Amino acid sequence: MSPFKELLSALKTDTLLQRDSAETLYAQLASSLAEAIRSGALRPGERLPPHRELASELGINITTVTRAMAVLQEQGLVESRPGRGTQVAVPRQVQVQFQSAPSDAPGMIDLSVNRPATDAYTQALATLLPRLASDLRFAGMKEYHPSEGMPWAREAAATWLRALDVPAQASNVVITEGAQHGIACILRAMTVAGDTVLADSITYQGINALCRSLGLNLVGVEGDERGMNPQALGEAIATYAPRVLFLVPSIHNPTAITLDAQRRVDLLEVLAPHDDLWLIEDDVYRPLLERRDETFMLRRLARTFYVTALSKCIAPGLRIGFVVAPPEQVQNIATTLRIDCWSISPLNALIATRLIEDRVTEALIAHQREELRERQALLAEHLKGLHYQASDVGTHAWLQLPEPWSASRFARLCREHGVGLLPGGAFSLRHDQSPNAVRINLSAAKSREQLVQALDVIARFAQQGHLHMFDRV
Repeated sequence: MSPFKELLSALKTDTLLQRDSAETLYAQLASSLAEAIRSGALRPGERLPPHRELASELGINITTVTRAMAVLQEQGLVESRPGRGTQVAVPRQVQVQFQSAPSDAPGMIDLSVNRPATDAYTQALATLLPRLASDLRFAGMKEYHPSEGMPWAREAAATWLRALDVPAQASNVVITEGAQHGIACILRAMTVAGDTVLADSITYQGINALCRSLGLNLVGVEGDERGMNPQALGEAIATYAPRVLFLVPSIHNPTAITLDAQRRVDLLEVLAPHDDLWLIEDDVYRPLLERRDETFMLRRLARTFYVTALSKCIAPGLRIGFVVAPPEQVQNIATTLRIDCWSISPLNALIATRLIEDRVTEALIAHQREELRERQALLAEHLKGLHYQASDVGTHAWLQLPEPWSASRFARLCREHGVGLLPGGAFSLRHDQSPNAVRINLSAAKSREQLVQALDVIARFAQQGHLHMFDRV
């Protein structure tokens, strides 16, 4: 039975609509449908029956249905269009604010998208490129290659991953076009439309977009200052019977939380009885950390897909990601990749392999880490007295805004003054609850001087919110 039919059945049996209640029927109907939308039982884009049909099914007046839908429309939970009827609204913030490249417009310091904090990668690439033609593997750049990646690339990737304490062998590594591509391949291989995916209630935008495009029901799990809450995870598993859990354990995007060792153990204990639940461990920020706790994959090898990339620690332009899969799932992931693009670019793979083999990656990551440490120090200096979450070597920070600010108004005002930020609503899986926070991508500034300019604007507005509460933003 579909989620809507289950809801309809409950409404018809008076378990949700109480005819003898002091509350009006239309208010009860609006409340029941709103809860179904906010919980994820009714997904964005799902079409609702015509008002007359719904009224007939429930044995109520069509006016009651129309008034209930008007309430939901005012709340932004449904939208009605001529000829298309009424459907669950798609969150506008994700549609408008999701972008993959920073703005380079004159006068704009765009801190809304990650990019390398230094130009060390391009310098290393300029040194490497003239030498690639003499590499014996260069002759194969014109050929098709295995979908899971060239053997030499998989071996180099496994070597690099083991240095990060990831249980990788060349045979269970699939090379992808970045981490997002790897996550997409996993979801397409392991799920079907209608399956449920759990993630932090405030989470990386990319998983939201992916799940929507695949018809998956993405449900948020509440957390605290240490990350995803184990009790909330257990309740969500019992309620939704999910197919996949998506976690970002290191320098979480956007909250910058790194799960501590005990929280990891507690979450693993919740997962232990659920052999039918796949875990996607998106650990793209792990290489930046100097002290690393055990990966989830190390404890849950048979049911975990480990995903990382060179994007956040070296350069997103390289477009190289790694999926470490349970051995029996490697070919399933490779098959979805083959459907997408047959195989990744062998030239990118050769560049990444040489950087690893020549141990240039270690120097590049160390350089990036040191620059991020300096930028985090600037953040601490300029946002002193404000509440934010950050990592000493993180690419971003999560600023909790003081009253009377709302995140969307704050982000707009900053943009009007030349600083681009993403408001908390862009990361929220709760349509009714947007975090009153903004993400600041420190690495996106082209220089420390430019970052200081941006932080001055952010700090000034955050500390003087009462002066701007009536601004047109």
